Amino acid sequence: MSMRLDPTQVETLPKLWKAFSSAGNLMRTQELVPQSTLELVNLRASQINGCGYCVDMHTIDMAHAGETAQRIAMVAAWREAPYFTDAERAALLLAEEATRIADAATGVSDEVWDEVRRFYDEEQAAILVGQIAMINAWNRFNVTLQSPAGNYTPGQWG
Repeated sequence: MSMRLDPTQVETLPKLWKAFSSAGNLMRTQELVPQSTLELVNLRASQINGCGYCVDMHTIDMAHAGETAQRIAMVAAWREAPYFTDAERAALLLAEEATRIADAATGVSDEVWDEVRRFYDEEQAAILVGQIAMINAWNRFNVTLQSPAGNYTPGQWG
């Protein structure tokens, strides 16, 4: 598979990606939510959205950061896996509901939000919401453009 638009030929794509990367850096540099939790959220939303490029990238980055194979493999079935903390489970639940926002008349339920707030203060919850919004935007870019998986190296995008 090849990309539908060549970023070396379309000036707008690299500019958009740079702006998205800058916004994404805000979540990482705040250091209010563990990077491992942000990566779990990234991977789960990417799985739901069927973004092969992002699933590949985030599994590689997670492994490179020392995440266990069991945790990486079990993100897709996190409810049945013993490898995640209650706080991580709340973040994964938020990621799922926010990613599938069109599937529920209420969007993210009050029950899910209350669970998130049990473990995360306002600033941390804002970081999670921002991260989920960003990964969903990246997924939509990559799925629409048919960005191929398999060429990513750890830390390639910072």
